[in-house]
Amino acid sequence: MGQLDRRRFLALGLAATGTAASFGPGFWHRAYAADAVPGDGPYGSIAGRSPDENGIILPDGFTSRVVARAGEVLPGESGYAWHSDPDGGAVFPTGDDGGWIYVSNQEERFDLTGGGVGAIRFDADGEVIDAYRILDGTYTNCAGGPTPWGTWLSCEEHPTGLVWECDPFGVDEAVARPAMGAFFHEAAFVDDRPDQQCVYLTEDANSDGRFYRFTPTTYPDLSAGVLEAAVASEADGTGTISWVEVDPVLTAPDAAAKGAHSYVGAEGIWIDTGLVYFTTKGDNTVWVYDPISSTMDIVYRAADFPGGADAAPLTGVDNIVFNEAGELYVAEDGGNMELVLITPDRVVAPFLRIVGQDGSEIAGPAFDPSGTRLYFSSMRGTSGDFSADGITYEITGPFNTTRAAPSTTTTTAPAAPTTTLAGLGAEEPEPSPGAVATLPATGGGGASGATLVLLGAAAASVAARRRLAVEDRTGADAEGSARS
Repeated sequence: MGQLDRRRFLALGLAATGTAASFGPGFWHRAYAADAVPGDGPYGSIAGRSPDENGIILPDGFTSRVVARAGEVLPGESGYAWHSDPDGGAVFPTGDDGGWIYVSNQEERFDLTGGGVGAIRFDADGEVIDAYRILDGTYTNCAGGPTPWGTWLSCEEHPTGLVWECDPFGVDEAVARPAMGAFFHEAAFVDDRPDQQCVYLTEDANSDGRFYRFTPTTYPDLSAGVLEAAVASEADGTGTISWVEVDPVLTAPDAAAKGAHSYVGAEGIWIDTGLVYFTTKGDNTVWVYDPISSTMDIVYRAADFPGGADAAPLTGVDNIVFNEAGELYVAEDGGNMELVLITPDRVVAPFLRIVGQDGSEIAGPAFDPSGTRLYFSSMRGTSGDFSADGITYEITGPFNTTRAAPSTTTTTAPAAPTTTLAGLGAEEPEPSPGAVATLPATGGGGASGATLVLLGAAAASVAARRRLAVEDRTGADAEGSARS
């Protein structure tokens, strides 16, 4: 994991939090278990399997369908022809009708005002019932991230790129958020926990890139706040993370001048159980940042495999998404055109492979509300050409939707005093000298009571915001408001 060994990282975390409970389910095994290893994963191997009629190799029990192709008109009153270059995406529930919306960026490269965001609306049975535009006139909209209050943050990937907050329903006009910086934006994700309430962002410059944090002045209003860049205590980007405030207008040069660490070609980002995961394509690495202990670790790095990156099961790391089972899905930009998953016990396994589209990249993975349908795009489709192609798919099958119950080992240790976690009202034992931590074997479902309270509060906050957003937008939609 670099220069910061795992035991030291553990000690730093415990010292910072006073209890192991503040690390979410899945953290223990990912951070301290053996290095990631290739394997078949929970759905079996795809080795030796043939592609289906859509050119996708899938595990047994899974099927694919093409949802949209660039230039083809989709069902619905809008008559929207699906955009080329479909990139980052996310799914939003539509409310009582049981449907959902998949939003997709357009990473237009040639037309400086030809980018934006399109959306596909599905009914409760998964049928496409509408498609429309929710952002126009922008450029190279790369990745982004969903917010807990039901909007989509679309990120422009160019030197003065901005973050645009978009309404998935297409009712409210998209709004630029310049306080979140002007740089090669890649992705964004919101930490909604009451003691955090910030947005993490990645920068995908060609040979550079940084990891940022934006703290709104009045959460969740993203119009004003403080933008900071991460400074690592270790030369390889691991260790203790401190933050330096940077200029939102001259973001990248200011961050470099103030010693922010360069995470080369930072890409997708996601938060799972309070931990911030992001990828860097320049060195084929998956990182994990713990905001509670302010420490950075490496989950996966292709160069660590025997034989180096050429022998590694995952390269070209890009967009990422977690499912409810704690499985991390990593899209490849290049590599073998695979969507690769990293299980909670650090097995790295190709989940699917697209055949015959080597000039493209996989982008925008997102699960529907049930967790049984996975959406993603082949950004440049079969032609491999920018501004001309792109295919969006749906995968249906027996995805895991719950976290596995952990198996644990216990040790006898003297009774320890207890520490009350601030704001949680739950007590957890302080680690005793010489005691061995109890480690969940699978990393899933092993939270203590305090952690569950924390996660439950965050989940309740997210659910409440999503419910209010859905009610507001569903009501506006019913009134026939014009789409922007």
